[in-house]
This record gives sequence, C-alpha cells and structure tokens, in this order.
Amino acid sequence: MLLLLAVASSLSAQNWLTSFDEAKATARQENKKLIMVFQGSDWCAPCMKLERKIWNSDRFKAYAKQHFVMLKLDFPRKKANALPEAQQQQNEQLAEEYNKHGFFPLVVVLDSEGQLLGETGYKQVSPDEYIEIINSL
Repeated sequence: MLLLLAVASSLSAQNWLTSFDEAKATARQENKKLIMVFQGSDWCAPCMKLERKIWNSDRFKAYAKQHFVMLKLDFPRKKANALPEAQQQQNEQLAEEYNKHGFFPLVVVLDSEGQLLGETGYKQVSPDEYIEIINSL
C-alpha cells in the first residue's frame, strides 16, 4: 500500500529542476518553454500562494509535464532552509540577469533556445488561466 502511494505521488509531482544548465539543455532537447521561478519559499506569501494554487494543482502539473521545463530558483531567508553554496551562487547570478528589480515571485519564460519571451508574477487566477498567461508571452 505504501509503495503504491509513493509511486502515485511521484507520478503527480511537479518535476522541478534546480540547475539552469540542465533546464536549458532539457528545454532545447524537448523543444519546450523554460519556466524560471524566482521565489522566496520561506518568507514570500505570494510565492507560497503561487506554489499552492498553481504549481501544485493537478491541472498545471499535467500541462507543464507536456509543455514546460520548470526551474525553481529559491531565495530562502531562514538558516535552516539555506541552499548549498553553488546553488545559491547560480540563483544569484540568474537574478542579476533576469530579476534585476528583485521581484518575488517572478516567473520568467524563455523559449527552447533560451530567448526571453516574457515574465509575470502571482495572479489570483485559476491554473487554466495561468497557463493561458504563460502561453501568451
């Protein structure tokens, strides 16, 4: 029973990458949009809402699996949630390039070749509406 539950939850889990190089290569190989999410997982209330209402929805997960490569760029503040140094440095470098104003959450959309298509943030909309927003960029 536990094995079945573990398998079922892994199938419905969002496949978040944390390496920009891996995400870029995967997006190019699979011809998918690359979605970079700048978030503060332990301090940013809109980030937590976006996670709970959009990213964790079954509808978004199913769509994203077929159309997007998801890259999570976290900026936790609590010491207990600190990232490995290399991860933190990568996230800071990407923020310098793609999130110069320090907005959280910031959702940056790149095409499969790495070209910037647009950006958005948290919106109080349904997962389907959020998918439409991303696809309109």
